[in-house]
Amino acid sequence: MSGILRKLVENTPIPRMVKIRQSFDDTKLDDPIGELVNQLRISDSMAEISAGQKVAVAVGSRGISRIDELTKTVIDEIMRKGAEPFIVPCMGSHGGSTDKGQTEVLAHLGIDESRMGCPIRSSMEVVELARLANGLPVYCDQIAATEADAIVVINRIKPHTAFRGAVESGLLKMIAIGLGKQKGAEACHQLGFKYMAENVPAMARVMIDKLPILFGVAIVENAYDQICRVEVLGTENMEEREKELLVEAKSRLPQILFQEFDVLVIDYIGKNISGDGADPNITGRYPTPYAHGGPDVNKMVVLDLTPESKGNANGVGTADFTTSRLVGKTDWPGTYANGLTSTVCAPTKQATTLENDLDAIKAAIKTCNILDYTQCKLVHIRDTLHLGTIEISETLVEEALRHPRIEIVEGPYEWTFDEEGFLPK
Repeated sequence: MSGILRKLVENTPIPRMVKIRQSFDDTKLDDPIGELVNQLRISDSMAEISAGQKVAVAVGSRGISRIDELTKTVIDEIMRKGAEPFIVPCMGSHGGSTDKGQTEVLAHLGIDESRMGCPIRSSMEVVELARLANGLPVYCDQIAATEADAIVVINRIKPHTAFRGAVESGLLKMIAIGLGKQKGAEACHQLGFKYMAENVPAMARVMIDKLPILFGVAIVENAYDQICRVEVLGTENMEEREKELLVEAKSRLPQILFQEFDVLVIDYIGKNISGDGADPNITGRYPTPYAHGGPDVNKMVVLDLTPESKGNANGVGTADFTTSRLVGKTDWPGTYANGLTSTVCAPTKQATTLENDLDAIKAAIKTCNILDYTQCKLVHIRDTLHLGTIEISETLVEEALRHPRIEIVEGPYEWTFDEEGFLPK
């Protein structure tokens, strides 16, 4: 079959490419770890922790800048108080919805027992805390709910990939869905993303009321995946402050500085990059009709899967084309579990699969609905977290030269593929 597909695309030209640099606000904290230490030591919420208490530190699966150092700092400061911290993997269906898998996800982020100096207690067992007025059950990780004297959550604040609201992806979502594990995530998603902006904060409020959640560490990153703000938020002002931080996070979101083009090629997707593999806020490809924004792209290609994703290829179905390499790395049951939990199954489908990068890119160009393939407007990025230096086709150079935040770095040049048809990494 691959021979038939190759024959169909073999005469499709690939444009010459140009390397460019996109400029964004690069404001960042010079010492985010020191800033976190300072905030923890003056925090009224941190002051409530006393010697001998067992403190659950909830950490998720996202590839947040310096998440291992941030987590270690929180652990050390809790220990400095004489308390006994332990880490709870705070993620819904990630890691294949298994306790071992979720521990491995954390290990890929540099968070393991030896480095953190405390236990990681991973379980998929939950307890039901209450039910919302609409009937949705509210769950919490059993260990955190029954064995912790205090709970601390750590997460990045940023726009969600499938809905819009005053609160999107941040501390409240980490509490409602992450601490709820697979069953909590499933419950929160059960009525769909249409109502997520209501259900996430509603569930989080119930959990804050019924659990010993003391504070959250909120992180905002700039467009270069660097920490520009870190704040310790007590539960008394967590929701209101998160709303303000979300406005800032949206203003700092990186982007592809072209509003319309024919083909987007992405080297890597993965759960550590975005819950949707590739952030739809960047690609313009959303899994639901309840979010919007980003460029108008005719065809999208994803070439490979990050090792940190542990085979979860959620988001591959949002693309038009992929490679046999990505498909071969995919844990399909684990990927399908994501869709069964979120109720959004299109992103977990297998995209049209070609043998290698060369054929997949040619297939996208061939189907991008232009008369002259040599005029294809193509953008190539590593992933949706790294948009400072990217590649564009020669046909986009004129537009790039007119943009005040774009600098031409190198090119034009022909892409070089290895003997198996893959781009060098």
